[in-house]
Amino acid sequence: MMRLISIAVLLCAGIAYGASVLEGGRVTFNLPAAKAGKVELRGQWVKEALPLTKGADGVWSYGPVEVPAGVWEYSFSVDGQNVIDPENSAIKPQRRPAKSILHVPANPPAPWDWKDIPHGTLHTHVFHSKELGVPREMVVYTPPGYEKSDERYPVFVLQHGSGDNQRGWTEHGKAHWIMDDLIAKKKARPMIVVMLDGHPHGMVRREDTEARDKALMAFRRELLDTALPLVESMYRVLPGRENTALAGLSMGGWQSLTVGLNALDRFAWIGSFSGAARPEALQAVMSEGAKANEKIRLLWIACGRDDFLLAQNEALIAQLKAAGVKHEWHLTAGDHSWPVWRGYLVEFAPLLFQP
Repeated sequence: MMRLISIAVLLCAGIAYGASVLEGGRVTFNLPAAKAGKVELRGQWVKEALPLTKGADGVWSYGPVEVPAGVWEYSFSVDGQNVIDPENSAIKPQRRPAKSILHVPANPPAPWDWKDIPHGTLHTHVFHSKELGVPREMVVYTPPGYEKSDERYPVFVLQHGSGDNQRGWTEHGKAHWIMDDLIAKKKARPMIVVMLDGHPHGMVRREDTEARDKALMAFRRELLDTALPLVESMYRVLPGRENTALAGLSMGGWQSLTVGLNALDRFAWIGSFSGAARPEALQAVMSEGAKANEKIRLLWIACGRDDFLLAQNEALIAQLKAAGVKHEWHLTAGDHSWPVWRGYLVEFAPLLFQP
């Protein structure tokens, strides 16, 4: 019998900030570092490092400065060493934590901001991986009203990128608030969202193709043979490929394209946010062409003009066109970053599980 720990956490509005966020999005940053010789702020909203000034009390400060609305990554550079904000409990979930989170709400609120609307529930599951023989973790979102309903729901698997983990899409991407907002506006169907740790073998170097391929196959087996059956046994899900979607950002997009397009008996809806896939890994679907189109309900691919993976995405799109595989291609503004990917989720989720 599978051993399972399940923790259900009701979503709340509590957000902790180490930086002082003032009215109008003005922020003051402070860092106690009495012995430091140079301290800089590195924020995702600006390209250059911002110098802090040392006070008589040994506290370095910068601001108040206006920060655009958004969910941003930032850290300090202390004599050349990266330091997260010790006064901020909001840390970007990563394999090697290196960034703090600064959330400046928009007015009116953006889809990833907290709103006084019905909210879903996050569940954290620690399960025994048959593939690896070790405990593994995944996060599951159930939509508002799930606990009081007898209804069954479609399943959307949403994957993180190479530096992150299974908590990235909620703690930093705010996917749960995005889904709450879309459902409240009746733009998206209520659905169960599954977020699995995409690193079965830990961090693997991008250039190590053999190791990445092995990790991908381990992820595929764990997803199909353990994680999804576990979700199906514990939650009220609608069965069948027509009710199952797979998408992800960066590494998660690569996983979604490679696993999803080679498992069209399991997934009818596939998305890639700034991901990429090697052509040889998609030979089966490319050779099927029109036959594959009978199975694909949606193949949605997006990438920013300033993304370092743009050339690989454009090459993939050209190959899909040549093979006659139907798809949606979205070339957008932006680079390889979370502000872009949150927007992609807002666009992609409403398309899922529609007639």
